[in-house]
Amino acid sequence: MVDQEYIRDKVILLVEDNPDDQLLTIRALKKHNIMNEVVIAKDGAEALDYLFGEGSYAGRDTSVMPQLVLLDLKLPKVDGLEVLRRMRADERTRLLPVVVLTSSREQQDLVDSYGLGANSYVRKPINFEQFTRAVEQLKLYWLVLNEAPPPIP
Repeated sequence: MVDQEYIRDKVILLVEDNPDDQLLTIRALKKHNIMNEVVIAKDGAEALDYLFGEGSYAGRDTSVMPQLVLLDLKLPKVDGLEVLRRMRADERTRLLPVVVLTSSREQQDLVDSYGLGANSYVRKPINFEQFTRAVEQLKLYWLVLNEAPPPIP
């Protein structure tokens, strides 16, 4: 039996600019009883501000990092690949699990994502049921089974 309180304490950072995809992701998480706090960043710049405690997130306790980052690639201001590049370049975020969750069908996006250190690459299914099954698998692996690295002081 999985300790639901343990899972719930883990924050998920969802980096997604499309409101419909944000809602779809939140619905899929709730459908599978994933009650984690979900922080939504609507563009790459906001995601970086959250991670590094800058901009509107200045003063955020950056010793508390998300357990998982769900990262879209096609984002305004700073694209997902650049977010990933900056995350991997910084000691504080270098080891955070990042799942690229995108509708991109471009082979180069897949290659670049893994080249920059993505832990997983998932193409968004169009069908809601397929998407919820994918989210269930993400939950099982990244929030239950995966052992995350310790926080970097």
